[in-house]
Amino acid sequence: MPIRLYELVTTDARALSPFVWRIKYALAHKGLDFETVPVGFTEIPKLCGSRYKTVPIIEDGETTVCDSWAIADYLDEAYPDRPKLFSSPQERAMIRFFDSWFGLEIMNRMFSINVLDIHNHAREEDQPYFRKSREARLGGKTLEQFINGREARLPELNHALRPMRAALAASPFLGGHKPNYADYIALGGFLWTSAICTMPLLASDDKLNDWLERGFSLYDNLGKVAGYPLSA
Repeated sequence: MPIRLYELVTTDARALSPFVWRIKYALAHKGLDFETVPVGFTEIPKLCGSRYKTVPIIEDGETTVCDSWAIADYLDEAYPDRPKLFSSPQERAMIRFFDSWFGLEIMNRMFSINVLDIHNHAREEDQPYFRKSREARLGGKTLEQFINGREARLPELNHALRPMRAALAASPFLGGHKPNYADYIALGGFLWTSAICTMPLLASDDKLNDWLERGFSLYDNLGKVAGYPLSA
């Protein structure tokens, strides 16, 4: 039976979690069949006996695993005969470092630009929850107030992306000649923002577009989703 993957979706069924995207790539990397189960924000706490609050969640037979890092580790342990996500503990440690950097320097900036777009693309029944929970994190500002002047944040985001451009100038993927879990982490972030962002984040001549094209084409065009705007 295929592995079941619960994923957060928008009103038009687009995947709305960068962490789910990295697991989609991880499953494809290992050549494992999977099926997705779409859910909204307020449905997640009701899943799997109300044991989890976030996605991704996978069900593999009688085994249930939540959290993208826990799932990645599980896949390598449960399917050692398939291509590994981490070739060594050292590679895993470096990718964990990359994940921390990408989250702090890139994802946080994407969120500051996209948060109202996320709300507007969420299912109608999920929007009150999303607004209340995120505005509490934003110090009481409304989503509209928080994203005011967001165009001025684009230069900061593009400046922060310089280490990725430098790495990709020397090889086609962050993993070198072949993609690894670092690529899947970053591709997931761009797929997340591309699903909902009403303002392109990259210039049309940005070299990252070449890497995105290669990454989205992996595994029978896994990341090529119609209507995702990536660049101006």
